[in-house]
Amino acid sequence: MYRLFLKRCCDFFAALIGLIVLSPVLIVVVIILIFANQGKPFFFQSRPGKKGKLFKIIKLKTMNDKKDEHGELLPYEYRITKTGAFVRKYSLDEIPQLFNVLKGDMSVIGPRPLLEQYLPLYKDWQMRRHDVKPGITGWAQVNGRNTISWKQKFEYDVWYVDNLSFLLDLKIVIKTIKKVVLKEGVNSGDNLNMPVFTGGDDE
Repeated sequence: MYRLFLKRCCDFFAALIGLIVLSPVLIVVVIILIFANQGKPFFFQSRPGKKGKLFKIIKLKTMNDKKDEHGELLPYEYRITKTGAFVRKYSLDEIPQLFNVLKGDMSVIGPRPLLEQYLPLYKDWQMRRHDVKPGITGWAQVNGRNTISWKQKFEYDVWYVDNLSFLLDLKIVIKTIKKVVLKEGVNSGDNLNMPVFTGGDDE
């Protein structure tokens, strides 16, 4: 019952309440980023959702668009802005994803949506992370985030799919709040400090 119906209800009302409560913070940060990022406070990117269906994830823009002589974006450490580093430190860049939750693209809790180009590289067991909606935070995020290997990350994601429950989601919410308050590993961002995923079971 929770997986099929109640989880979506919880997501919708949690996202709605979260946006109402956090709207003053979001408005202030957006205004600051408008000036810091030449009028571009938001970051949009195509990510795979449930069953691999693509959607546009919404985040606050924490990096500039500087490129090298070949037209390629510079590495993360050369593009992160001072304002962006602060926003990441307190996970404020994740707030707009509550709009994704309201739309139904995401859940509050679930495997983090990874890059679109990884889709063809997944083994069948890794693809099972897409049996549920992706989340703003998840079991892998509260158990190491980017300090764990890709293999461990996928194992945590699939374990979550198999054990999804209200009590597990509540546990993840509590652990996420603790990590944000203590600033444990919340400034590294998705895919930024992780090596590129190239496929296989043992990465």
